[in-house]
Amino acid sequence: MLQLFRNNSPFTVIILFIFALLVKFPVLLNPVTPDTVAGHFLYNYIVKGLFFVFRHGSFAYSFLTIIILFIQSIYLKSITIRHKLFPRYTYIPAFIYLLLTSVYPPFNSFNETLLINWFLLGAMDIMFGFTQTNQPRKLIYNASFLLSMAALFQFTMLAFFFLLLVGMVMFRSFNLGEWSVAIMGYFTPGYFLACVLFLSDKFNLFSDWPHIGFSLTSNISSPFYLILTLAGILILLACGIYAMQLNVAMSNIYIRRDWIAVSFYLIISVFVAILTDPGLKTAWLITMPALSIIISHALLIEKNKRFSNFIFYFSLVFLIFCLMANK
Repeated sequence: MLQLFRNNSPFTVIILFIFALLVKFPVLLNPVTPDTVAGHFLYNYIVKGLFFVFRHGSFAYSFLTIIILFIQSIYLKSITIRHKLFPRYTYIPAFIYLLLTSVYPPFNSFNETLLINWFLLGAMDIMFGFTQTNQPRKLIYNASFLLSMAALFQFTMLAFFFLLLVGMVMFRSFNLGEWSVAIMGYFTPGYFLACVLFLSDKFNLFSDWPHIGFSLTSNISSPFYLILTLAGILILLACGIYAMQLNVAMSNIYIRRDWIAVSFYLIISVFVAILTDPGLKTAWLITMPALSIIISHALLIEKNKRFSNFIFYFSLVFLIFCLMANK
């Protein structure tokens, strides 16, 4: 069964979509309409805009979320292939992403973090191209612009500026002009947003933007579920790190730097998720792209087929437990 997702066949996309519908079917049975979040004015405007399209059609919101998560999983897979993060073409990162985003039901409802992940994935994709481009300043500007957009949606995303610094240090030699472009790109979205709010006499909305909190356990009703979920994810992560060390050791220096960037992505995203306002129930969704890429190593290890098969079936059992626990 694992071989179905290891293949780089167009039919695997169909299998992945069926898998996504199956694991997220409980969400379709109990769809919810997204709520606005106090202080998150950009997201609130998007929710109000979608209301004119879907009205109170909660099923449409849930189905739209599943489609977005599926497309994000395919995009995540394309990033790993385009930048040769794995020694072979595979849909495993997409499979893991769909699996991990199903362990907690709010992840599958339309939410702000879902939109933020687009900016983070786009920025990561662009940063991996810093080393092999004839237009470095264009890529640097685009990456910093996307990271800034994520920060405008959620205040604690400002911490991802350190990911940009990591990318500039690892992927580019020091160039004052390039660093100036990075800073310019990071401040551009905020500048234009401030101008729009000022001209529309809504500049006071910026005062609600800074918000911070502690969201580690505030949205989990069952300590038993929380402990087992964290244990399952940590086991998968530990196996992924173990397999990653074996695979990355045989890679060239550029791919090793990419994996360092992915590791920083995960560390920063965990830090951001912990400090996010508890009102945002889906804060931990930002950790899923980096987790998915790292855990994928455990299912792609070639030297020990039993190990990869065990992790595959363990992940399925883990998923079933989460689905049953959230009935």
